[in-house]
Amino acid sequence: MAFQISPGVNVSEVDLTTIIPSVLSTAGAFAGYFPWGPAQKITQVPDEITLVNTFTGGLGPDSNSYIQFFTTASFLAYGNNLNLVRTIGANSFNAQANTNGVGIQVANKDIYFANGYLQSGHGNLNGAFISKYAGVFGNSIQVDTFDSSVSATFASATFTSGGVTRNWNTVVTSAPGTSSYVSTLGGSNDEFHIVVTDAGGLFTGVKGTILEVWPFVSKAYDAVQNGASTYYKQFIFDNSKYILAMDPVDYANTRTTWGLTAAGTTYTRTSVANTTIALTLGTDDVGTDATIQNGYSLFANKEYVDISLVLTGGYDTTVQQYVIDNIANYRADCVAFISPPQTSVVNQAGSEASNITTWLGTLARSSSYVVVDSGWKYMYDKYNNVYRWIPLNGDIAGLCAYTDEIRDPWWSPAGLNRGNIKNAIKLAWNPAKSYRDTLYAAGVNPVISLPGNGIVLFGDKTLQAKPSAFDRINVRRLFLVLEKAISKAAQYSLFEFNDDFTRAQFVALVTPFLREVQGRRGITDFKVVCDTTNNTPYIIDSNQFVGDIYIKPARSINFIQLNFVAVGTGVDFSTVVGAA
Repeated sequence: MAFQISPGVNVSEVDLTTIIPSVLSTAGAFAGYFPWGPAQKITQVPDEITLVNTFTGGLGPDSNSYIQFFTTASFLAYGNNLNLVRTIGANSFNAQANTNGVGIQVANKDIYFANGYLQSGHGNLNGAFISKYAGVFGNSIQVDTFDSSVSATFASATFTSGGVTRNWNTVVTSAPGTSSYVSTLGGSNDEFHIVVTDAGGLFTGVKGTILEVWPFVSKAYDAVQNGASTYYKQFIFDNSKYILAMDPVDYANTRTTWGLTAAGTTYTRTSVANTTIALTLGTDDVGTDATIQNGYSLFANKEYVDISLVLTGGYDTTVQQYVIDNIANYRADCVAFISPPQTSVVNQAGSEASNITTWLGTLARSSSYVVVDSGWKYMYDKYNNVYRWIPLNGDIAGLCAYTDEIRDPWWSPAGLNRGNIKNAIKLAWNPAKSYRDTLYAAGVNPVISLPGNGIVLFGDKTLQAKPSAFDRINVRRLFLVLEKAISKAAQYSLFEFNDDFTRAQFVALVTPFLREVQGRRGITDFKVVCDTTNNTPYIIDSNQFVGDIYIKPARSINFIQLNFVAVGTGVDFSTVVGAA
């Protein structure tokens, strides 16, 4: 507190109520190609419905994205927190209005805003509108406008999309005119209507379906109503799921402002024709391994995004190694889940175990931050009415999220109580006991089909080759939770004094948290040391602070031995118990 110069009473508060915070342990992460949706940025997906609507246009995955889609959908069958990055190649372009223009890639709204398109557009290269996202889906979009300058014809005006002709007055209540904002300023004729339709049927399955109707938007860049902008470019930016507004419709090959000329404060159209704009030139580009790696790189900074479970889909060894080295091991606060290649286990007629062993040699990684499963599952694709082979890593990560929900992260996700795989018709390979022994020794967790019990994860190892407590999933995830939670709380000791009070405060902070974990069967014992034995004068003079936390982790049962001993009728059990 400040020293007082003259007599008086000074009141201050000191907050010593800091506790160990709760930390997120169920957040998944994935990067991959999808045909629609925001690209090159992290989007939170809570369920499969959101996944379908946001990243497939609404009708489900295409032939290029079904593995990525069902890997993530499999995870969402167990959990409700997926951080997804849609990746696109350099030649993936947004659909546009000008067929003579050059390709344009606006990966997401942040890029649209950062490039200044909201204010100045992109010349006349790409026309009045582009699809909101890159990809061929944008070619299905048609935009129709109706301007206030032709309002006299509103009652009979029509527009046609996908072979369906509609009257404007059946879509919008009345003709556009002058907004109250522009009228107050002495202007006129700033309003027009916009209708967005699915002319090609790619979004809804029915050509000509109306997707969006935006009536009474304004050509005035500063127009507002009820505190919100009605300027058409800003309004579309804020509300549309399908388009972004670029430059004005070019009626006479001149670079005029959006169909209007400035004559004092009066807004008038340069042409009385209504406008139909079919978006074209949208292209897909799945990209390369580097494209996928760039997507995963958005998860590298743990201060920027909090994740716990990293899915890798059906990617090849190059991407798997990148995720291990640059996400899981680098962050050291999450676990990567990996499946062997499809070619190792699907239709391999007995060579599955040797194929997986060979692949592991190519992967050439040992890490407690990695979990490997034994294969792929066969599941039904309800969107396309076909059956698909899908890697199991999305399910194994999902089982961890499910375990967190019903128990705690330090419980094993394997076995009959918590390890049942969902939405699986059969396995590509159901390893027998001898093969399971080989795989488990190499750090691969078998997934097996048990009659009467379904398909089950039957192992809980990490990919760490060194024998230690960290070669088990539950121990690794226990320490991740403890480290993440305690380190967050320890931040409040930064810039304090390294003295007896601060050290005692730290011990008092950590001890109740660990006692709670112990009570929930995560650890069997612990000890917190933070005193002059580890905070020596040298440590203090170096502006450091040391807290040593000793943990005895609880271990999951991997091996059960049942001994059945036959004894004679007249034998007293007390004489033979322990002797067999």
